[in-house]
Amino acid sequence: MLRVRNSPALLAEQRLAIQRLNYIIYFTKEIKKMNTKGNFIPREEYATIRQAIITLLKLRTLSARKISAEVRIPEKEVLYHLAHIREAIRKHERHLVMTPAVCRKCGFTFKKRERLTRPGRCPVCRNEQITEPVYGIP
Repeated sequence: MLRVRNSPALLAEQRLAIQRLNYIIYFTKEIKKMNTKGNFIPREEYATIRQAIITLLKLRTLSARKISAEVRIPEKEVLYHLAHIREAIRKHERHLVMTPAVCRKCGFTFKKRERLTRPGRCPVCRNEQITEPVYGIP
């Protein structure tokens, strides 16, 4: 079925995905509340966070900073999860699409960069004002 952007079916699907994400986030917080003695949090929590990230990336493309704000985890942790998500979704014949970072001063695009992190400097003009790479799952 071909869906037009902002069609009622697509909006309903997005609302449902957001409700699922809110449930996952609520469930994760409840696990942390139950774990007040500093015990090890079960590994299932990470699987849930990855499922939340995958759901977000299927809906729209986001930077690591925006993903961390949505899922409420640190940005470095998002990059760690993205590396694992990249390998996990290959098994399902999908792939993580990364729109490369761009230098704001000279316009250099980091097309060949495989790392998920934002580059520190532009190799051409040495400027540090670089846009963040954006991730998505088509």
